[in-house]
Amino acid sequence: MAAYKIKEIYYTLQGEGAHTGRPAVFCRFTGCNLWSGREEDRHKAICQFCDTQFVGTDGVNGGRFATAADLAQKVADLWPTTLEGTAPYVVCTGGEPLLQLDETLIEAFHAAGFEVAVETNGTIAAPRGLDWICMSPKAGTELLLTKGDELKLVYPQPNALPPLFEQLDFDYFYLQPMDGPEVIANTQATVAYCLANPLWRLSVQTHKMLDIP
Repeated sequence: MAAYKIKEIYYTLQGEGAHTGRPAVFCRFTGCNLWSGREEDRHKAICQFCDTQFVGTDGVNGGRFATAADLAQKVADLWPTTLEGTAPYVVCTGGEPLLQLDETLIEAFHAAGFEVAVETNGTIAAPRGLDWICMSPKAGTELLLTKGDELKLVYPQPNALPPLFEQLDFDYFYLQPMDGPEVIANTQATVAYCLANPLWRLSVQTHKMLDIP
């Protein structure tokens, strides 16, 4: 059985949050502990608004990687040749990447010269060595991750209101409008909340506006 199951790996610009616009290799892990990823199960998922396809290993550069070194090499192959001093950057995402991402893989990414970021729902403790932790909490979950770099809350979630997270140990607090049929109203509500509560900053999904991965 392969050590790491990957949906897709691709080079793009980070589209949201504190690193918006930064070139990055995205490594999307299969699987999530809040939803099976199957549409027929969405109505009973803990997170019902997920907009990501993370089932299987059939995406661009996806597959089963037997070792951390194999996966790190695949990620490194997608980083362009640049001037010395430009730090390669990999974003481990999902699904829920912490179901698979471990210290061995983080070390392999570091050995390949990468800064390592993770985008997680916060229900699994993070391994050591990560350079950037972005947590996006979901209503109805128990958080095991209470500190990191960036907290990015999809808004609005009736049972996950911003004040519930303001005492957590993060450097940046972002609100991101929930996508879907009500995205215009949700964006207006998010802007209004950020204006009234300056701890929170607005995050928008610029990759969708630009039609890039």
